Amino acid sequence: MDASQDYLQPPGGWLMTQTERLPAPPPARRGVLFRSVSGVARWFGRQELPRVFPVFNINRRLFWPWLLFASQMMPFGRLPAPLREMLILRTGWLCRSRYEWGQHVEIALRVGVTHEQIVALATAPHSLPEPATAVALQACEELCQQQLISETTWQTLSEYFKPRELVEIILLVGHYQMVAGLLINSGVQLEPSIENALDAFNQRAEALAGNPRESLS
Repeated sequence: MDASQDYLQPPGGWLMTQTERLPAPPPARRGVLFRSVSGVARWFGRQELPRVFPVFNINRRLFWPWLLFASQMMPFGRLPAPLREMLILRTGWLCRSRYEWGQHVEIALRVGVTHEQIVALATAPHSLPEPATAVALQACEELCQQQLISETTWQTLSEYFKPRELVEIILLVGHYQMVAGLLINSGVQLEPSIENALDAFNQRAEALAGNPRESLS
């Protein structure tokens, strides 16, 4: 799939390297312990191992602490799964990371986020009607753009979320900004199954806009 042909893509397009800068090592060079991660991948809702895992494992000293940390927010975080995925999607969109966006479009749909909501995240996040979601996404926007959440946004955010949830929101967004940097600069490509899922979503988004490539139910 030519990423430039995605129906939905951020202003300026996806950030892409010209080559695969950090190729995933072949299975024989990934280490005995790493082979157990294929089972861990099911934590993240994957039957196949996401390609980011072996790329991250190039630095094994960092990989295992990262995996434990990341799993405490996704999938074992305390935020509602739909909100968590919308925050990750918005972060991936703002960072212009196609891999992060594609992976989490598929996950978001599985946890109950609708096609319409995902399209709104890309095109008009302020149009989402649920107040807690709207202010969380506003905080995400401010974190990605300037790090500091404004006083007005923070006051409203605090009305909907407990202090421990506020910490999780900030760390979730910051974590996926960091991961987006690795994904973009490594040149890692979406797995074929996720590529197909993203293409199906783009077709659905195009159909919702009244310009379908094909009839979709």
